[in-house]
Amino acid sequence: MPLFFQQTHFVITVAELKGLPDYSLPEIAFVGRSNAGKSSTINTLTHQNRLAFISKMPGRTQHLNFFEIIRQKQAVGHLVDLPGYGYAKMSKTVNKTWDGFLGTYLLTRTQLRGLVIVMDSRHPMTDLDKKMILWFSQCKKPIYIVLTKSDKLNNIEKHKALKVCQEKLNLLNLDKSIDIELQLFSSLKKKGIEDLSHKLQNWLA
Repeated sequence: MPLFFQQTHFVITVAELKGLPDYSLPEIAFVGRSNAGKSSTINTLTHQNRLAFISKMPGRTQHLNFFEIIRQKQAVGHLVDLPGYGYAKMSKTVNKTWDGFLGTYLLTRTQLRGLVIVMDSRHPMTDLDKKMILWFSQCKKPIYIVLTKSDKLNNIEKHKALKVCQEKLNLLNLDKSIDIELQLFSSLKKKGIEDLSHKLQNWLA
């Protein structure tokens, strides 16, 4: 069981650009549709139950939450938890935040090494997911797609989910220079942690 992220801890919540911390360490952002399992993925990766608070109300958190990664008593980087997108009852104010503060962070933050996009493996690559990929691809940074809740699929369905996701990615005609990969993941069964941990360690390095 990989323990690289076990000592990760919360450091700050940011609600506007001027509040972004002046860190020089690399950052990895997590994003996904509301209820896709983003918080559970972060908690499973870090072997903690409530590091990323799992809200009962989708779309509730509208800030950037920074988590510091500690290795051998040294900070080596940050995980950044972004709000869920696509919640039907989001207010105009929330959507404006995505267009402004959050969008600017993703496209201009020099410390950002890559984006983890969390999707429900039963409903991968929705229109909003595809829009996020196309939009973020502007900065040419790597994208890693985590297909969560794979424990709810049998082996045939898992293979199909990966195939469908890859086919839809191909149709986006992304720049060939963009590193984009995908994997299955289950927080409940603790499956896929090794692959995710290895990928993110490479980004931090």
